[in-house]
Amino acid sequence: MSPPRSPGVRRLATLIALMITLSLMSALPAGAADPLLSQGKPVTASSTESIVFPASAAVDGDAGTRWSSAFADPQWIQVDLGATASISQVELSWEAAYATAFQVQVSADGGAWTTLHSTTTAAGGAQTLTVSGSGRYVRVHGTARATQWGYSLWEFKVYGTTGSTGPDPGERLLSYNKPGVASTSQHDVNCWECTPARAFDLDPASRWATSSTTGWVDPGWIYVDLGATAQISKVVLQWDPAYARSFQIQVSNDASAWTTVYTTTTGTGFKQTLNVTGTGRYVRMYGTQRAGAYGYSLWEFQVYGTGGNPTDPPAPPKDPANPPALVWSDEFNSPSGSKPDAAKWRADPGTGPNNELEYYTNHDNASMDGQGHLVMEARKQATPGSACPTDPLTGSTTCQYTSARMNTGTKFHFTYGRVEARIKVPKGNGLWPAFWMMGADFLTGRPWPYNGEIDIMEVLGKDVKTSYSTVHAPAYNGGGGVGSPYTLPSGADFSDDFHVWAANWDSKGIVYTLDGRTVFTISKDQVEQTRGPWIFDHPFYIILNLAVGGDWPGPPNAATPFPSRMLVDYVRVYQ
Repeated sequence: MSPPRSPGVRRLATLIALMITLSLMSALPAGAADPLLSQGKPVTASSTESIVFPASAAVDGDAGTRWSSAFADPQWIQVDLGATASISQVELSWEAAYATAFQVQVSADGGAWTTLHSTTTAAGGAQTLTVSGSGRYVRVHGTARATQWGYSLWEFKVYGTTGSTGPDPGERLLSYNKPGVASTSQHDVNCWECTPARAFDLDPASRWATSSTTGWVDPGWIYVDLGATAQISKVVLQWDPAYARSFQIQVSNDASAWTTVYTTTTGTGFKQTLNVTGTGRYVRMYGTQRAGAYGYSLWEFQVYGTGGNPTDPPAPPKDPANPPALVWSDEFNSPSGSKPDAAKWRADPGTGPNNELEYYTNHDNASMDGQGHLVMEARKQATPGSACPTDPLTGSTTCQYTSARMNTGTKFHFTYGRVEARIKVPKGNGLWPAFWMMGADFLTGRPWPYNGEIDIMEVLGKDVKTSYSTVHAPAYNGGGGVGSPYTLPSGADFSDDFHVWAANWDSKGIVYTLDGRTVFTISKDQVEQTRGPWIFDHPFYIILNLAVGGDWPGPPNAATPFPSRMLVDYVRVYQ
């Protein structure tokens, strides 16, 4: 037992407590008694005017950055608070492009919305709205613009409390690697081994699908056996394009008598996070209306709660340190004529994909220049022998060019970090320099695009004013990849000088930069909710290559210079 304190000590303690309370109160905006919940949380929007005004800028706590929409009605922006919360206040700081008519809405699942505030006479500026409602998602839904421009918010702040209305603090993933049963499943060239187990394996690049011969009917269902009775608090569904318009989430103690804990007739597909309450050993998605002509298919079906007999999933990879430290690099400072460091790089010889015209040699086209650069050289040089196919009409080899391709596969793989390279690209029709990464499971047999591809830099020699950064996955690849073109602020050619391309990659997504300037941001949460599963949370390796020809750049012409050289000053990885 502590000794009694004197009145003076007690008064001092009271004064300190009062000062702490006042300090905490001063951190809240005037009139707000509840904490700020929205800052830095995942956010999505109906559109963005450009990459300069992303949705994330409205919740970053920086009053100098903003979200701006396309110039049309309606438009919306929504924030995922990460858990159900009681909402008490919303603050909106409008740019000059404001809404005269809008609603503030809440939702438990990002699909069905309840309006907490509605106006048709808003005047823009700073608005503090006192509201009352509960939900995980909060949305500003604009229906009438004040100007010919779009909608634009400097800040979108949501205040409230989480607690008894949120998930159980002991909530955990219960469904990982648990047995699954489905109405039917698919196993053919279009969906190999798409069995129920694939929905519960935490592998976002594998999926369950109903049979293509007997399963494109209603109803269709899949359930998981949690191994013991559990209290269910949340279900996460990551749909393939073959999704359910109408479905129920059901629980059961015997996989026979089912109780519905969630139902909808307006399913949206993509990723749905459903806060539910129910008890049972078995949890089922019971689809009653397909969204299209195909069946039902889920990349992921995750059940959270307490109880059950859960299997611990693998620990997620760690995000990079802040600030990150250099963990791997090649400065290419070897003497002139020397080959790439065999401890860091391996040659990747052979013909290129995408109907490219070159043959990649075994480092014959890659060497140091003695001035701190790797030189990757494309030459007009036929490849004899059986390495390249022969044109049946002319009898000549179809590989009329040679070039260089190399990677860190089996040498260096990593998950998350800042990966950057300083590169000078060549100019000329048909040239296609690239700095990119492939999922390391490609080396052990997983086919593209299921392994994932992260393109950091691609430039076409016929348009050296434009660079591209893109990601490819099973649900979005090739011409449908998630990416963006961008240019230099000066409008100059990328071939005029060296530039630093970088990808800042972590558990939230990828931020691409050019010479330190952000040019494109890919949010994991937004991709999952609008395009498909995010498959980039595992090891990747680095690739450098200079292609000639192909479906995208087209062939060289008489003006294309040969030899052409891609110069690399360095490649560095920070974690």
